[in-house]
Amino acid sequence: MKLLIVGGVAGGASAAARARRLSEDAEIVVFERGPDVSFANCGLPYYIGGEIADRDKLLVTTPERLRSRFKLDVRTQSSVEAIDRAARKVRVRNLATGQVYEESFDKLILATGAAPFRPSIPGIDLPGVFTLRNLQDTDQIKSRVNSHVKQAVLLGGGFISLELAENLARLGISTTVVEKNDQILTPFDKEMTSPIVEAMANKGVTLLLSQSAESIEQSAEGLSVCLSSGQRLTAQLVIFGIGVRPENKLAVDAGLEVGPRGGIRVNDYLQTSDPDIYAVGDAIEVNDVISGEKTQVPLAGPANRQGRIAADNVFGRSMKYRGTQGTAILGFFDRTAAMTGASEKVLRRANRPFRKVYIHPAHHAGYYPGAEGMVLKLLFDPTTGQILGAQGTGGAGVDKRIDVLAVAIQAKMTVFDLEEMELAYAPQFGSAKDPINMLGFVAGGLLRGEHPQIDLETVLADSSADKPFLLDVRTAQEFANGHIPGAVNIPVDDLRSRLQELPQDRKIAVYCQVGQRGYIATRILVQKGFSAANIGGGYKTYKLFYPAK
Repeated sequence: MKLLIVGGVAGGASAAARARRLSEDAEIVVFERGPDVSFANCGLPYYIGGEIADRDKLLVTTPERLRSRFKLDVRTQSSVEAIDRAARKVRVRNLATGQVYEESFDKLILATGAAPFRPSIPGIDLPGVFTLRNLQDTDQIKSRVNSHVKQAVLLGGGFISLELAENLARLGISTTVVEKNDQILTPFDKEMTSPIVEAMANKGVTLLLSQSAESIEQSAEGLSVCLSSGQRLTAQLVIFGIGVRPENKLAVDAGLEVGPRGGIRVNDYLQTSDPDIYAVGDAIEVNDVISGEKTQVPLAGPANRQGRIAADNVFGRSMKYRGTQGTAILGFFDRTAAMTGASEKVLRRANRPFRKVYIHPAHHAGYYPGAEGMVLKLLFDPTTGQILGAQGTGGAGVDKRIDVLAVAIQAKMTVFDLEEMELAYAPQFGSAKDPINMLGFVAGGLLRGEHPQIDLETVLADSSADKPFLLDVRTAQEFANGHIPGAVNIPVDDLRSRLQELPQDRKIAVYCQVGQRGYIATRILVQKGFSAANIGGGYKTYKLFYPAK
């Protein structure tokens, strides 16, 4: 068996190491265009910012280690330029010497990855304008940062841009993030990004939404970024992080099938339209585990697993890749944002029925010092209760809950299963009723009909004459500090004695700060003959949607 692997990093390097473990006799050749065969892409912003001090720590493994430990033929600075499917050969160019040669194969794995998108705008090739993909990009950016950069503009509001924004801000660089959409972190639902937007403002990072760069010009101060709004931003460093595109030229030129967005088409076994050619990582289309639709999800975890599975299949083990659910996490100073599965907007686009709940728990017992708050959003099937997606934003503990929910989605669990989950508890780690259990209690009560809920958007969008009567059951002081417009305040402890103040002929939408008192009030009202429902997540959820109000 002669196996060629095009590309290293996550998918390709994993495939190569797995292939050798499966066959000591196979001839395995790894081609990598750059000088580094496997490095930690996700650590690049933290090396630029100095959080990771030693550049060598970014090298997951070296060509020398792969050669000595795994007996791999690793060829760096080697660009595979064409695939001859009929002859089962590839054409390779040695970038150091210019030599061009052919290499035969029995099986081929493409791990070509994805490249940062570079729009065709004037000035994109000026000195000081970068994208961030590899260690060479990192070295250039870090050198620029060390040359007295005072102002930086990051184009794009995704994960990489926000990680760079944090690290540049830590260095004292005035940083502006420009995002063409009306929210950062577009895989998330918009309201769930509000805590990160607030953290950006608190840390001095300027955010400009619904804008994009139209040109970049040289100026006396370095660079001038001209935005679609007409605003000009001065900078000495500009980094594009507006998305990635699959590196699919090899596949396209070889006649392999690709999807409408350029992702290489593969089956469940990661075979392309040529059964002897496999593809993995950011270059491929994957199945969304919730919708079943084809999508592209550039994440390191799935790429590593795909590399391993592709190698298994090359050597006859018949392993399926079950799809990607998009579990992702971001740290921004002391804030965390994480998600798994489908978002609300994805479900709406797919016309998939769902219900949702919000909770605002602390990450461990409130009586133990240091409890940090979070908001969790759960999306689930309105009939079966199967969990479809989850998002969380806050301080400590968000990662733990999203990981639990990611496993719940993989296991096709329901909200009723969350009620019964037994999780580790001590006051410094969690609560006797963990936030995971609380999600199950709220969602399960909703589906069983014992906890009627109404979504905030439904209440606020209703302008009819018989729109819900909005009842705030917090204290008078809380109400005075801020409330949903149009609400009437009757504290929950006074509710039983003031029922006569409520309309019998209108639905009552009840809310409190986070939902618990609203739930109690709803139970009182329903049992007293009123038509009532609790606004999920209470006033804190309203502030996610309307942070400036």
